[in-house]
Amino acid sequence: MKIDSRFQARPKGNISLSIDGEIVFAHKGDTVATALLADSGNASRKTNKNSPRTPFCMMGVCFDCLVEINGSPNEQSCMIQVEEGMVVKRPKGLRNYEQK
Repeated sequence: MKIDSRFQARPKGNISLSIDGEIVFAHKGDTVATALLADSGNASRKTNKNSPRTPFCMMGVCFDCLVEINGSPNEQSCMIQVEEGMVVKRPKGLRNYEQK
């Protein structure tokens, strides 16, 4: 369910990326967190108690914005600028830990 975006008045950007399989557009210099918030404002992840989290501090302190970017899990979306063709996925549930 999409909620009213905090950035709706902003014109559509020219950089395309995929968020959970949906193509969205962002502006050069935007962070992935900004693109997530502009797209829907939906939670970017959930805690182990199923509590929704979304980008909050926007400066790399709170870790509420963790997503998978181009196959790399647990990336801070507020610290990474969007790139053309980037693939972003919101994590589903707790991450798996594998012993080596």
